[in-house]
Amino acid sequence: MTLKIFTDGGARGNPGPAAAGYVVYDDAGNLREKRGKPLGKATNNEAEYQAVIEALEYARGLKNQVTSIGFFLDSQLVVNQLNGIFKIKEPRLRNFKVKIQELENGLAPAKITYSYVPRAENWQADKLVNETLDRLQFSYD
Repeated sequence: MTLKIFTDGGARGNPGPAAAGYVVYDDAGNLREKRGKPLGKATNNEAEYQAVIEALEYARGLKNQVTSIGFFLDSQLVVNQLNGIFKIKEPRLRNFKVKIQELENGLAPAKITYSYVPRAENWQADKLVNETLDRLQFSYD
């Protein structure tokens, strides 16, 4: 099975209250999972990485069925870092990449790719992030 996963992360303030969201489709176009998760205080980039981690952990539960995963993010920076095009200078972000690589290894031999999409094409994951942050807003006022 091929999975198509849209992920997004965001923080209100940078850093500030943060959330991650992901939406998973199978190769038949069926919605398999969607989830928004509060992250506590984080930066936008940390939230973007955490969204990928959350989605990989979901995919790990389908390991024996998954042959490939296409990730779609609206963060060019994170996509380029995950694809090895840009170096990761921030130590906390390097730790996220290490965790992602561990999760990818656990899904081998599935092929995993990361692609940039405009925010308009990532609206579902973006909506989950904002809904999650809206629910938490009262805690941070």
